[in-house]
Amino acid sequence: MSVGRVVRAEISTEPFDENEVVAQTKDDKAGAIIMFNGVVRNHDHGDQVESIEYSSHELAEKVLREIATEIASRDGIHAVSAVHRTGLVKVGETAMVVVVAGSHRSMTFEAASDFVDEIKARVPVWKKQNFPDGNHEWAGLTDL
Repeated sequence: MSVGRVVRAEISTEPFDENEVVAQTKDDKAGAIIMFNGVVRNHDHGDQVESIEYSSHELAEKVLREIATEIASRDGIHAVSAVHRTGLVKVGETAMVVVVAGSHRSMTFEAASDFVDEIKARVPVWKKQNFPDGNHEWAGLTDL
């Protein structure tokens, strides 16, 4: 069994090009490439959201790479990438992209879904949701 490549696993203070991440993660052995594009939406639990300020712990990128390595080690997964923004991200902008290249569709969808779930559960990235009235709310707090 061959182990897939971790192409990118990074926490970025700058916007990034999702299509570039997909292009970097492509693999000739892959019959499926799945991209999850996490975008800041304009609402949460019935409240309007204006933007999100993401912050992260210094270990966030290390944890992200660990998760990427776990996903890449699955049978039939050839390459993976994940990039998560920090700083101010406005409605409509990408906060996170996850890309998985695998042999077949079903295993690739499952790996991509698990990748996103593990990032949300384990990577120490927190978000402060900013509302139009000037109030804010912290969400996504995880323990190390």
